[in-house]
Amino acid sequence: MATIQWFPGHMSKARRQVQENIKFVDFVTILVDARLPLSSQNPMLTKIVGDKPKMLILNKADLADPQATKIWRQHFEKEGIKTLAINSKEQSTVKLVTEAAKDLMKDKIAQKRERGIQIETLRTMIIGIPNAGKSTLMNRLAGKRIAVVGNKPGVTKGQQWLKTNKDLEILDTPGILWPKFDDDRVALKLALTGAIKDQLLPMDEVTIFGLEYFGEHYADRLLERFKGLDLAQEAPEIIMQMTQKLGFRDDYDRFYSLFVKEVRDGKLGRYTLDRIEDLDGDDSGN
Repeated sequence: MATIQWFPGHMSKARRQVQENIKFVDFVTILVDARLPLSSQNPMLTKIVGDKPKMLILNKADLADPQATKIWRQHFEKEGIKTLAINSKEQSTVKLVTEAAKDLMKDKIAQKRERGIQIETLRTMIIGIPNAGKSTLMNRLAGKRIAVVGNKPGVTKGQQWLKTNKDLEILDTPGILWPKFDDDRVALKLALTGAIKDQLLPMDEVTIFGLEYFGEHYADRLLERFKGLDLAQEAPEIIMQMTQKLGFRDDYDRFYSLFVKEVRDGKLGRYTLDRIEDLDGDDSGN
């Protein structure tokens, strides 16, 4: 698979804005997809954040494998990174994020108080890749619809300061991808979850990756959803078999679309595409 490059102009501008504005925030909130705790972290943004205090939010935790999410949270916490697992559509998100922010910045708050300075509001910047759920999180924290929500990557195009409550003020940023994906598997994981546009990768490759991954880690889900599927076969053979079985004749594109949509919609259950063992082989590319 060829190296994928996708870096629209508004993302390049957003990167510069992040660099310019990071000095105005107390800490950085890094929002990732809980199904991709590593692969949805932008290494370019990680470098920009540097030593700035940061909080990692694993969003869409309701779609992720709960056991895997628990393992990843423990891993990041051991690395000294304040980590939350949330579903930003839930009302409890506001309290969880606010309390975590106060805990993250408690030393700074205490130091300021000793000097007679009362910190009323903590300022943060939310950064992440497209389709990680930033707009939904912003709307939840603000208690009203102020950020545009979409189910396609690249919806938010500008930056805006948003007052959420007396405790938090947030700078929103567009989803920012890094200039190119050198690791094929990272690109395939992002494509399968809808983090990058479907036109960037051949859907047959995305489907083959998904079938192989679910066949290895969630075989029971495949067998339950696609009756009569033979996991002893190679993925291309499975595609031909299921395309015929579903009455699509030789229209393999219909099966690709069906399979990918069902994975994204959670029809094959909760799953996580990054495994903790990937760290040993650096399979994640991060």
